[in-house]
Amino acid sequence: MRNRIVHAVAGSFILISLLLAIYVNQNWLWFTAFVGANLLQSSFTKWCLMNDILAKLGVKD
Repeated sequence: MRNRIVHAVAGSFILISLLLAIYVNQNWLWFTAFVGANLLQSSFTKWCLMNDILAKLGVKD
């Protein structure tokens, strides 16, 4: 369950930041890049901060 939530949050952040970049300010693309970089580093290190946060909140694996 945690893995699905992490993917949903990451996807939502990316889509929201893209919309903000289109309608508000192009600098929101930096947030998109940040989310993408975190997804990339988690694929190498197998560590994800969002996963740790969800575990501490009691969300089951």
